[in-house]
Amino acid sequence: METKKILVVDDEPSMRIALSESLKSCGYKVETSESGADALAKFQEGKFEVVITDMRMPGMGGMEVLRGIKKISSGTPVIVITAYGTVNTAVEAMKEGAADFIMKPFSVDHLESLVKKVVAEKGRKGEGGLRRTQLNRSGHDLKRCLPREKTIITRDEKMLALLELLKGVSKSKSSILIQGESGTGKELIARYIHRHSDRANMPFVGVNCAAIPGNLLESEMFGHEKGAFTGASRRRLGKFELASGGTLLLDEISEMDIQLQAKLLRVIQESEVDRLGGGAPVPVDVRIIATTNADLKKYVEEKKFRDDLYYRLNVIPVRIPPLRERRGDIVFLCEYFLEKYSRLNRTTTPALSKKVEQMLEDYGWPGNVRELENVIERAVLLSGGETILPEHLYLESEGEKSGQQALTSAVSEGITLKETEKRLIFETLEKVKGNRTRASEILGVSVRTIRNKLNEYKQGSEIGDQVSGVG
Repeated sequence: METKKILVVDDEPSMRIALSESLKSCGYKVETSESGADALAKFQEGKFEVVITDMRMPGMGGMEVLRGIKKISSGTPVIVITAYGTVNTAVEAMKEGAADFIMKPFSVDHLESLVKKVVAEKGRKGEGGLRRTQLNRSGHDLKRCLPREKTIITRDEKMLALLELLKGVSKSKSSILIQGESGTGKELIARYIHRHSDRANMPFVGVNCAAIPGNLLESEMFGHEKGAFTGASRRRLGKFELASGGTLLLDEISEMDIQLQAKLLRVIQESEVDRLGGGAPVPVDVRIIATTNADLKKYVEEKKFRDDLYYRLNVIPVRIPPLRERRGDIVFLCEYFLEKYSRLNRTTTPALSKKVEQMLEDYGWPGNVRELENVIERAVLLSGGETILPEHLYLESEGEKSGQQALTSAVSEGITLKETEKRLIFETLEKVKGNRTRASEILGVSVRTIRNKLNEYKQGSEIGDQVSGVG
């Protein structure tokens, strides 16, 4: 089977190398051009399956490259790389015949999947052109094809202050450690930092340290030479080299093998990598952002994580608050997800009933924003576009189970519901040693509700010295 040939056009040397090596690792043959004029000359000399071009380049820009390619061969798909926020330019490019586009910052995985899709679609359609080039010239349908950039949805004052702070530190090269529970949006924060940094037009490369087996993670991160081990049929650049000039996200860093942590520390300190089987170190320039949902300081104390690596990564510590600490965002996020999934399922956007709003605000959200999104997606499907009611939510929490047990006990003892409620709150506070935040999670209510109930029982002052947490 003939190897597919791809032409990459970009005036940034590091970007050309990153794109080229990424595509070569997928089995493509790649040629690069540093200017639009050189790209058109190479295109006329040889047959290319796909052309990938940056939009903004000195001299001949990406739009001119696109038009030139289409004049020579209208059936050759052209993927345009656009800077973040230039949606109108992307729409214009697709009107001119671009097969698709990719927004900066992007991951190499995203690029690889996009190229595979475009190549496969060309094979199905033949030289007659791709589906996207046949869309309505008005641009209305084109806009519907644009991917919705993953954004941070918040109106919480603490989150807004955090984002403003991150804008300031994003310009530095210092390592950042983002800690937060699962589902809080740690990767979104990492991308936000990259987008506001001086590296925004360079690669953003992510490595999931928990998803890659330990024996493969070293090669994945640092790369290898041909013949370095059984199955290494060609040289492969690691994520550090692919991210050079940009940002490297080390997701769930706490899951990295302790032996590999030592090698990672050296790479960060020396700004160079040793490929497996390589003869000499290769210089790299990356900004490290690490994320974890674990208590990394505790891991250090338990000797599960190197203390020197911890301090090297924790130059700028960032803590993402869980959803239960930003309850003002809950309904706000719901409105966003309601619109999103109604659009995807082609239904009218339902409203939340007042009772549902209260239930959502009182729930503990152990799965954070990710859990909320799943709940709303399911509710949109179950409601059929009508008002979302409690039966559409299917919420289950520790608090619900505790409440059911308490009610069963209350019936057998013959005490009132109000007394049961009071007993449940006090027993829960005692169980968690007076921590109101933890008690609110268990009971599935807000900290404010706990506080109000204590005042209602006229025992707030008596217990106040014993309890702690967000109030």
